[in-house]
Amino acid sequence: MNTPDTLPCPCGSGHTLQACCGRYHAGALAGQAPDAEALMRSRYSAFVLDRLDYLLASWHPDTRPASLEANEPGLRWLGLDVKRHVRLDETHATVEFVARSKLGGRAHRLHEVSRFERIDGRWYYLDGDLSSSR
Repeated sequence: MNTPDTLPCPCGSGHTLQACCGRYHAGALAGQAPDAEALMRSRYSAFVLDRLDYLLASWHPDTRPASLEANEPGLRWLGLDVKRHVRLDETHATVEFVARSKLGGRAHRLHEVSRFERIDGRWYYLDGDLSSSR
């Protein structure tokens, strides 16, 4: 039987959810991702798991939406591929990734270069340039 301690992390790290992204979603390390890539991975996992509060809390206050919708019924997240993580300076970084999903028998691919900003020691998702394809 899978428990939160033994479930594989959705980000594809090969670690358990609790040892990977789950520790940033809740508990002592909540919101304390050490770098932009870890934050991006934890946000992907939060999308998979519908942890909308975490997604909003990790979104930069200048670009954060008022609310988010839960995943559409039947949406399956298929995987994450981190292409590149670049730390531009102490407070700015980018992460390029591809996230794959399937809905209603149609495959979707989201390719984004995300921008992150560190405020008071905490990383936030700012925005991203994306191209999605089916």
